[in-house]
Amino acid sequence: MIPGAFDYHRPKTVDEAVGLLASLGDDATVVAGGHSLIPMMKLRLAVPEHLVDLQDVEALSFIEVSGGTIRLGAMTTQSELIASDALNEACPIIRETALQIADPQIRNVGTIGGNAANGDPGNDMPAVLQALDAVYELAGPDGARTVAAREYYEAAFFTARQEGEILTAIRIAAPPAGHGAAYIKQKRKIGDYATAAAAVVLTMDGGTCSSCSIGLTNVADTPLLAADAAAILTGSTLDDATLGQAAEAAKAITSPAVDGRGPAEFRTHVAGVMVERAVKAAAGRTS
Repeated sequence: MIPGAFDYHRPKTVDEAVGLLASLGDDATVVAGGHSLIPMMKLRLAVPEHLVDLQDVEALSFIEVSGGTIRLGAMTTQSELIASDALNEACPIIRETALQIADPQIRNVGTIGGNAANGDPGNDMPAVLQALDAVYELAGPDGARTVAAREYYEAAFFTARQEGEILTAIRIAAPPAGHGAAYIKQKRKIGDYATAAAAVVLTMDGGTCSSCSIGLTNVADTPLLAADAAAILTGSTLDDATLGQAAEAAKAITSPAVDGRGPAEFRTHVAGVMVERAVKAAAGRTS
């Protein structure tokens, strides 16, 4: 289908973008790479009267790794994330996840901010950013503020981002040296949304898991933080019995949609399998 008619705006600065959103109100929608929004516009599921394109806001494209803190500009593309050796050294799960998003053509344009901001439950980065306990930096008519990734997602396509705000950056405390992390995704084909996926970040101390966080993708109307499952693993040796208990705890919080990726029961089962595989992969990467 063809999108409905709209007026197109291309600001050069964050302040200009925020000003446009303030003046245009509910009739305006922000677009980053466009790979989430444009398909919805073609299906007339989104019908903005004004499109505010952030492609020319150069201040929103950067990767900073310094002093144990990582900051990623919202308009940084997936390809740029993949290419950054400094980012991969500090937090390799970002590259691992970006490589599983769609295909190279889309990754050259799709951005981390676009993937994180709009609340699409099928997007990959939100669960990873929750597992990393990331913080989202927002700019709006009332100034700048931050929201924890774990508090940002409210329902499918509904978030804590307020009217007139844009996501400007994502801040992450770099995981400690020797941590292990993995993003394991089951999908029908290359480039597809996940049937289910799990992000795991953990540390080990003398054979015992000393910390753990788990995020789940596309098994509810928001990304999920499987806190109970992570708590079960913390303090354990990640033995099979405990790992099975953690997988069951993760499955218990899922409520996947029934669609072409399978019935709810199947997708819940896959989520448990992804958790087990991601924990084993993450543990194998600790050093």
